[in-house]
Amino acid sequence: MSATLSPTLFSKERALSLIESIIAQSQSDGVFASLQAGESALSRFSENQIGQNLVKNRFKLKITSYFGKRTASSSTTESDPEALRETLRRSEELARFAPEDPEWMPLLSPQTYDERVPAFDEGTANLSPQERGELVNRVCTLARNAKMEGSGSLSTEVQISAIGNSTGLRASDRVTEADFSFTARGDRGSSWGSETSFAIADIPLAATAKTTLELAKQAQNPQDIAPGIYPVIFTPSAFANLLAWTIWNMDARAADEGRSFMSRTDETGQPIGNRIGETLFSPLVQVRRDPAHPLLQSSTFFGGGLPKTALEIIRQGIPQTLAYSRYWGQEKNRSPTGRLFPFVMEGSDRTLEDLIGATERGLLINRVWYIGYVNPPTLEMTGMTRDGTFWIENGKISHPVKNLRFNQSFPDMLRDIDDLTSVRRCGESVVPGVRVKAFNFSSITDSI
Repeated sequence: MSATLSPTLFSKERALSLIESIIAQSQSDGVFASLQAGESALSRFSENQIGQNLVKNRFKLKITSYFGKRTASSSTTESDPEALRETLRRSEELARFAPEDPEWMPLLSPQTYDERVPAFDEGTANLSPQERGELVNRVCTLARNAKMEGSGSLSTEVQISAIGNSTGLRASDRVTEADFSFTARGDRGSSWGSETSFAIADIPLAATAKTTLELAKQAQNPQDIAPGIYPVIFTPSAFANLLAWTIWNMDARAADEGRSFMSRTDETGQPIGNRIGETLFSPLVQVRRDPAHPLLQSSTFFGGGLPKTALEIIRQGIPQTLAYSRYWGQEKNRSPTGRLFPFVMEGSDRTLEDLIGATERGLLINRVWYIGYVNPPTLEMTGMTRDGTFWIENGKISHPVKNLRFNQSFPDMLRDIDDLTSVRRCGESVVPGVRVKAFNFSSITDSI
């Protein structure tokens, strides 16, 4: 057994070399190997002081062996030659006795990937625990000076991915990511802000903390509000969470089999296809998969080997495609797409303040959480607001209100969007803030 090597030393060349060695030793009809090595570093803080500072190295190699239409996989977190050899033999032994897969697909042939280099920032990869701690301490000082309780995390990650199979497919990428999450809490109210980038230097920690602290001051002593249907303005980070659920549910097989809001049915309720090409949403809704976007610059391939290329998903409110797996694409004579992530939605040159100023009465929602299904086939969802919910009156924030639970059809939400802000990166997506003409809230919650 051997310790995992740091990904800053684990080169793409060495990752592919391990893949090559697995393929060379294979005794099966075909073999696919995928490797992920990573180093994640995290500083957590609460009550305005650091409570945890850690670094975690990861290594995982997964091997899938093929005998005809029989396949099986085995994985290991050890990188020494003997462990890799044992993992390969185990996958072969299991594959020999596995039942034939009725949805079996042959190994993917060599693919053509975008000729670009994903974002890898040396400053993020080599940020020391002391440097990370100093950054967090500055945020904690801002919270103390504002007489608020600050909590959250600052994390960095380096990841190397490599794949290969016995038909000649090869790919390898390395990326970095930095993420900052900050909650400011007073006695009777809270706020939250977050930022994600491939470079730690691009995250405006102080500015994000100051904005969050100011919003937390405004969030104190929330007032009652009756559940009902209201115009709502969502910040980009709140809306990103909602839009992600919609994009995730744009699966071609689920639609064609009648299990999705994208399903078309006949008068008896039987599925007769999908709703690609129908006007379902506001014309302001324009979404594409765009891994090369300047704010993302993510990997060039998916874990299974398909290229991660630009793809139009929704144009002026009309779905242009769904997510097709290799098997379902073959069944429907469509090219496989891979997942529809990372996605980018077009915005405008307007600010959140512009949207508030143009709203006579409504709600401003800073964050949503605990989102879950009410009715998956219609994509009616439930969830709650959190960390800053405000009443807007005559184009201004009037006062904070208590948090609300919503029961809302997400396709209807996208249909009712009537204004957008400029975009920003939120996690693995790039989205604007939005105004929705009508959003349904079912009850008050007791959370602050």
